[in-house]
Amino acid sequence: MIQMEEAAERFLLVGVSEHDGDDTEDSVEELGTLIRTAGAEVAGVLIQNREKIHPATYVGKGKAEEINELILKTGATGIVCDDELSPAQLRNLSDLLETKVMDRTLVILDIFAMRAATSEGKIQAELAQLKYRAARLTGMGRAMSRLGGGIGTRGPGEKKLETDRRLIGSRISQLKRELEEVRKHRSITRGQRARSGIPVAAIVGYTNAGKSTLLNAMTNAGVLEEDMLFATLDPTTRLLELSGRQQILLTDTVGFIRKLPHHLVEAFRSTLEEAKYADYILHVVDASNPKADQQMHIVYETLHSLGIGDKKIITLFNKQDARTDEEPLHDFRADYTVDISAKYKTGLEEVKGLLEKLLREEKILVERVIPYREAGILQLIRKQGELLEESYEPEGIFIRAYVPMDIYGKMS
Repeated sequence: MIQMEEAAERFLLVGVSEHDGDDTEDSVEELGTLIRTAGAEVAGVLIQNREKIHPATYVGKGKAEEINELILKTGATGIVCDDELSPAQLRNLSDLLETKVMDRTLVILDIFAMRAATSEGKIQAELAQLKYRAARLTGMGRAMSRLGGGIGTRGPGEKKLETDRRLIGSRISQLKRELEEVRKHRSITRGQRARSGIPVAAIVGYTNAGKSTLLNAMTNAGVLEEDMLFATLDPTTRLLELSGRQQILLTDTVGFIRKLPHHLVEAFRSTLEEAKYADYILHVVDASNPKADQQMHIVYETLHSLGIGDKKIITLFNKQDARTDEEPLHDFRADYTVDISAKYKTGLEEVKGLLEKLLREEKILVERVIPYREAGILQLIRKQGELLEESYEPEGIFIRAYVPMDIYGKMS
């Protein structure tokens, strides 16, 4: 019996460093992780130092010849550039090297297509892929003559080898309409949450920082936990019960990454905006990662691009169990910081205590007697406030409670 196995594709990673001390090496190293996440192998790495990226071929002519030699030497099936290539760069490099040429954006889109599980995630991933490819139909060369054009055969599912631009345009329009319906539904859901009076905390962070693990540890959400990039794409919201009958909704969001493709930001805007409409931000940081400071900077840049800058931020330095040094980490942009290990559930009681404190700060402490004819307001206090004490007196119900401003207005 003969067993047939499909050999994994092998790629050379190519980057351009435009000045000393930039993060090109770290970025290319992360690109290697993305390649492996997508199911391919890294055949080698080549970084060119030059003043600026070549507008026609990304790298210089001499470096292109060096890449060609390395392809022959390593048996690589193609190259992946660490920046988003223009259609001209893509076409020229493909012609010059006569091999498959991809860029960082296409790899990330490929992973999103692989990870998308819900209908919303699939729509968003396909829309981002099609928008990327629509602008590069003339530049994809040999890469477009195979299904998908990414790693393996994942893609938005083209049925013919040379995809017709008109059909792509029609499909993009259809997906936009479907996504608009999803956005309307998400907006209605947000409205229902707002009317419930339950505050929301959005969990954000660099990809693979442990956001899903945190949500599971605090709420038993049952979300997929994997040590990989973009393990989960679809936001999950769960209710967290705190002391004093206080409640808060925790919403997991898609992970951030350096050079996050604008096609993805646009397609996943409704998902990313979960953080925009939240009351608090839980910023999860992989404290065991030596590049934690850089990752925090990228997260804040992404939040800024989404117009999120006026929320109270709690930074959670996660994975303390995996740290190899004892140097304290700092986040001077956060309002509060807590050291935790979501995996082993250490530090989570401190997080809950901090959330209880923040929720209490938004309320007013009242001590008064409620007439029996107005006893219905007690239900609102129990649901949206924190009822500390109640006793039934001849003249009414004595309460001591923390109540939100709108309920306080009704009581007055």
